[in-house]
Amino acid sequence: MEQTALSIMESADCAIGYEAAHTVYKGLIGYRDDYVEHIKNGRCTCTYSQPVPCVSLCPAHVDVPGYVALVGEGRYKDAVRLIRKDNPFPTTCGFICEHPCEARCRRNMMDDAINIRGLKRVAADFAGEVEPPACAPSTGKRIAVLGGGPGGLSAAYYLQLMGHQTTVYEMLPKLGGMLRYGIPNYRLPKERLEEDVNAILKTGVEVKYGLKIGTDITIQQLQKEYDAVLITIGASTDKKLGLEGEDAEGIFSAVQFLRNVGQNIIMDLTGKEVAVIGGGNVTMDVVRTAKRLGAKKVSAVYRRRAADMTALPIEIEGAVAEGIEMQTLKAPASLDVDENHHIKGIYVTPQMISAINNGRASIKPTGEEDVYIPCDVLVVAVGQNIETKHFEEAGIPVSRGKIVTKSNGSIENLPGVFAGGDCASGPASVIKAIAAAKVAAANIDEYLGYRHEISCDVEIPEAHLDDRTPCGRVNLTEREASERVKDWEGCENCMTEKEAKQEAGRCLRCDHFGYGIFKGGREKIW
Repeated sequence: MEQTALSIMESADCAIGYEAAHTVYKGLIGYRDDYVEHIKNGRCTCTYSQPVPCVSLCPAHVDVPGYVALVGEGRYKDAVRLIRKDNPFPTTCGFICEHPCEARCRRNMMDDAINIRGLKRVAADFAGEVEPPACAPSTGKRIAVLGGGPGGLSAAYYLQLMGHQTTVYEMLPKLGGMLRYGIPNYRLPKERLEEDVNAILKTGVEVKYGLKIGTDITIQQLQKEYDAVLITIGASTDKKLGLEGEDAEGIFSAVQFLRNVGQNIIMDLTGKEVAVIGGGNVTMDVVRTAKRLGAKKVSAVYRRRAADMTALPIEIEGAVAEGIEMQTLKAPASLDVDENHHIKGIYVTPQMISAINNGRASIKPTGEEDVYIPCDVLVVAVGQNIETKHFEEAGIPVSRGKIVTKSNGSIENLPGVFAGGDCASGPASVIKAIAAAKVAAANIDEYLGYRHEISCDVEIPEAHLDDRTPCGRVNLTEREASERVKDWEGCENCMTEKEAKQEAGRCLRCDHFGYGIFKGGREKIW
């Protein structure tokens, strides 16, 4: 092309011929890499790092088309290995991931998005035990990770694979953080969580339990003992309503309520009325847990509409099926506390939908009298905070409840100390914590003078050339509400192999076919 353009430029008899050839020649000189990529690989490099919608929308950039294709071939162990390249919690995320990857699945143009989370669950369920990859040769470096939640364990896993000896400091008796102590067993059976935790520990990660930062150990001590320190404490404290009498007996934060259940400190709610303030996934966890603890009546009180709840639709539907009452468009106004300083009920102000701001309908009072909702137990689930007191005392900058970090996650004036996840960005989902952990691990590795690469040698199946005809989506079924509400066993059923093969076959394989930026592209290392 270059030689042809030069030849025409030199031999053209008219200005049009010269200018046309000259434009092509300038493009070849200035954008040679783009031309080469189109010719050799048939893809555009303008968004090279985000070639497929599902991959780009996954915070951890898991190779979704790859493991979907592997599930379709029945290669479940390979699918788990491929997922672990970017996410060491394949089983956990198969149960509770919020699956943002499905939002712009191109299959939506035909019928419905691929059930990506469901297929991840299939891979985890049918694979059995999958050994983690071998670690790189030891670097002799030692790293302390504060917090044994999904973020801390993910960072420890990748740092251990890179050859750095990693030690996790966890204040509670078991690992998992909010996965263990915040998500009820009916959503995430703890024996399944152990599968992921055990795989991480098999890499050689060490753990020290029962040590709380600021009480049993300080940042300064860890700085002296380790080459790097990573702070990944989660959002383990609660936000308040700001109402008088909020310290009354019978009022709990959602974090405290769920943690007690997670630690097997069971509260008998038989015959009692329970109200839960909030509209997120945590609220749904609390109301469904209260129902299993024997409560006579459980209400979710939310100041907006059910359609505005931040909880996943499937969680709301599950709660309603189990007999939970949704009291919407009611904003908490005041608490009714008896002479023994125990909660009796809550007054709520009726709300109405108002102007739409930033794409979301706002609310305003209707002007009606406050409504009284009687309750023996009140649980507040309006958000979570980070415990930052010790970090402030240790000289770590904190702003608006979050640790302030530089662009690479390091902390000003504290060499070798990094922070990532909820404590640096604010409360977020499990997959976002895992994504933040990947970044933190890579930054610490670079700080220590290395540039290790995490890869996976699993061969992805070739894309089939069969026509993709319209086909319904396979959704995961649930146990009957009347039965599951009586126990703590998992609610959701896995797909059968036949269903999984059909669902995987619906994938359009955007990593292979497609147009422009969707054609080709796979991040084999990070």
